[in-house]
Amino acid sequence: MDTVWSVKQAIEITGGISNPSKMPGHSFSIPASRCITGSKLRKVKGSVCSMCYALKGNYKRFPNVEKALEKRYQLLNHPQWVDAMVLLIEKTGDRYFRWHDAGDIQSVEHLNNIFAVCRLTPQVSHWLPTRETQFIKQISIDDVPANLVIRISSHMIDQAPVKWWPHTSTVVSDHSQSCPAPSQDNKCQDCRACWDSSVPTVSYSAH
Repeated sequence: MDTVWSVKQAIEITGGISNPSKMPGHSFSIPASRCITGSKLRKVKGSVCSMCYALKGNYKRFPNVEKALEKRYQLLNHPQWVDAMVLLIEKTGDRYFRWHDAGDIQSVEHLNNIFAVCRLTPQVSHWLPTRETQFIKQISIDDVPANLVIRISSHMIDQAPVKWWPHTSTVVSDHSQSCPAPSQDNKCQDCRACWDSSVPTVSYSAH
């Protein structure tokens, strides 16, 4: 198999990565419409997914954004996806990376490929929020690379975090108990709680 040598090749193989203005680094996303659990929860009143930000705003306003996300989804099983993702992440020089600012895990194979990317980029702190617990339950906590924090996201607004996984996230209506981004120009700024394995639960404001 040919080696991935250039950023251009890596983008062709993966569909590229994103650079959200909120984050301290780049991210990878696929269409929110491809979420397995989220697609069901979108129909449930009071669920976090019923107000999904990735199904509105720039994600839906611009057809080229939707097209780019779908391309990434279609390329997930490319045999050189891991090597290409590693090259793209290394080229950014970032110390922090987020998986799925839109979309979610699609399979155990997808999850294991993310693990491989994390192991090959040990200088980067990775964060993966997910609702696809059916895949997380097929791996052991010991399988998770040391530089990756997987946060299991609660489905409903004001729902307590799950107890069977060490790192979680929730969405709450009490904004005083949540992520500081809304009060600082919707940016992480110096906060790195989502990537911090010593922080068991991160809560976000319902909006």
